[in-house]
Amino acid sequence: MLLLLFGVIALLAAVVVENLQWAFALWAIAGGALSASALVMLAAMVRRGRMRAMLRGALRIMEHDPAPCFCSDAAGGIVALNAAAVRRFGEPLGQPMSRVMLGMLPNAAAVVFRTETALERQPMTHETVLTTRGPVRLTAHRLAGGVFWRIDDQGGAAPHSGDGIALPMMVVSQSDTILSMNPAMREVLGRRPTALADVFAETPVIAGRRSMLSGASGDIAVVPVIVPSRDGRREVYVVPGLAEPPAATVAARAFESLPVALLHIGSDGCLLASNRQAQTLLGIVDAATGPLSQFVEGLGRPVNDWVMDTLAERIPDRSEVVRARRREEEVFLQITLSRITDASGPSLLAVLHDATELKTLEQQFVQSQKMQAIGELAGGIAHDFNNLLTAIAGHCDLLLLRHDQGDPDYGDLVQINQNANRAAALVGQLLAFSRKQTLEPEIIDLRDTMGELTHLLNRLVGEKITLTLSHDPGLLPIRADRRQLDQVIMNLVVNARDAMPDGGEVRVETRMVRLTEPLYRDRAEVPAGRYVTIRVCDQGHGIAPDKCHRIFEPFFTTKRQGEGTGLGLSMAYGIVKQTGGYIFVDSVVGVGSTFTIYCPAFDLPAQDAVGQKPSVTMTQTSRAIQDAGAEHPSGVVLLVEDEAPVRAFAARALRLRGYTVIEAGCAEEALEKLDDAALKIDLFLTDVVMPGMDGPSWVRRALLARPGVKVVFVSGYAEDQIEDGSIAIPNAVFLPKPFSLADLTETVQRQLH
Repeated sequence: MLLLLFGVIALLAAVVVENLQWAFALWAIAGGALSASALVMLAAMVRRGRMRAMLRGALRIMEHDPAPCFCSDAAGGIVALNAAAVRRFGEPLGQPMSRVMLGMLPNAAAVVFRTETALERQPMTHETVLTTRGPVRLTAHRLAGGVFWRIDDQGGAAPHSGDGIALPMMVVSQSDTILSMNPAMREVLGRRPTALADVFAETPVIAGRRSMLSGASGDIAVVPVIVPSRDGRREVYVVPGLAEPPAATVAARAFESLPVALLHIGSDGCLLASNRQAQTLLGIVDAATGPLSQFVEGLGRPVNDWVMDTLAERIPDRSEVVRARRREEEVFLQITLSRITDASGPSLLAVLHDATELKTLEQQFVQSQKMQAIGELAGGIAHDFNNLLTAIAGHCDLLLLRHDQGDPDYGDLVQINQNANRAAALVGQLLAFSRKQTLEPEIIDLRDTMGELTHLLNRLVGEKITLTLSHDPGLLPIRADRRQLDQVIMNLVVNARDAMPDGGEVRVETRMVRLTEPLYRDRAEVPAGRYVTIRVCDQGHGIAPDKCHRIFEPFFTTKRQGEGTGLGLSMAYGIVKQTGGYIFVDSVVGVGSTFTIYCPAFDLPAQDAVGQKPSVTMTQTSRAIQDAGAEHPSGVVLLVEDEAPVRAFAARALRLRGYTVIEAGCAEEALEKLDDAALKIDLFLTDVVMPGMDGPSWVRRALLARPGVKVVFVSGYAEDQIEDGSIAIPNAVFLPKPFSLADLTETVQRQLH
């Protein structure tokens, strides 16, 4: 346009100028400018022609589509449309899409603007808009130089659109404001109300529950059917009596055309009719009849009793969640029964909604609450047992001080000590399940640790079983407690061995897995990321499907009486979860089982194993007992323990070692003793969990006045129970219960000397 204007100006100047040389120059400039502008305009025309030809070519692909289709150019004007669009809208060539949709969609300009804006970010978009005639689906594809539009007018294309179903319907906002009504609703009401409360006697309106509608000729008993939309709006249909099976009545035709699953149940409790949506949810055919109990189950009471009680009005109308019996997959349905009555007597209208996702979330919540409750119970029991075992094993160690190996009672004492250690291991399994045991995590490479474990595993499985190990060469390290992880793998291998009494193969595999999106299974969510998986596979008898979801519960076992405690898998579950991993089981009866552990991968190189705390053997205990009478530097220990047997053992053990021990049964008593400024204390030895003030709390207060005192915490729970919600306490170490005489004296000696 600028070139054309410049050329015209130059041409006019050449006409009026008197100087011949200037005139020729202006003529030349004008000719060049006009020629250039002509070329530009011609190129634009060719470009537009090619673009329109391309759009028409795209439209020819959809020429026989029964839905109206359009092509618009870059300026938004319609350049082509198919036969279905011509029949519906005429030939609106050159008009924008917003004008074409004006009579079809509420606020059509906003809908088209949202679509065009979305196409700037993505190649395709779609939106379903609820209208008084039904839902309209608008789909748009971005093309080079334009947009392809497709309108699926489900309301206009309904199978009954020819005879017109006059089912009253209104569109309602989130705040219960009536946005629009169809002619049938306006005729029933005889007015144009603005709020849902002006139409129904009671609000909120519940889908499927019988309600009274304030009509032009009085109150009318109806059953509302609600179709929600993503934007929060709702379509509210009102269905009159449906006592007749589907026939040539308005209500019967509406029964089939509504986009909601509906059942009609007769006065005998048998199914009279079902629409297409209900048939899909229930997995039944069109002609299916019979009691509702043939199609759903899991109510907790007989389904037929629920139906008959609702028919007799012995119970109020309310929703229930049941399971579809005819579906192969597990599908849960929320059913609302509403009693309706006409000349033929009472019947029920049932509104069905797919509640599978809701039920799954509920089951996940219930299972997590159940496991948490069991874990808390197990942790509490383990804490109490640890106190008992500390007293038993400790006093046994004190008895060993007065008996040597030649004493007749020495063997009995050793048996008591060994069985106390076995009981402590059992309690450790309970703590593992409750995730309250003490872990010593380190960065480990499973290829190394599994190689070292192979010899022990081969001894465990025996000669009938073949043990096969397979490692991913690109395996990354993980962070876990090596000792505890070895225990998990050994338990899984032993279970695999027990599942194959006639022999077979046990495969232990490690693999790298990268999850690009979260993994949802067994009521758990594994976040996206890189994981090291450990799979233990067997060829045994498998686990029944109804038992798979319980195998990680404490004391639940699939083995026969006396063959297992039911704590092995619960311990494995607790260790894996406390490590930050996940464990799943896949099993087929008669084929075998596979346990899969997901552990978060670490990019850091595996480090040398951190020195583990060695288990206390009888030799070490004897050496500690022998050293108890030797001369040792003295020190003053303030012992705070609410369990009297544990306090008595610890006090005697430390006094035999040469320490001065001041005892206190609670934190408050300990603080009272510390009020004596003349009392010199070298070490605080305190339980963590006590009635009243806990161990960390009173120690912090005491350290304000005595900052140099060393601290030893003891507890039947894990060490992280001290640190949760508290700052680190200086000069403190942790000693888990149950502890032996050797554990106690060595820990105190290390702290003081």
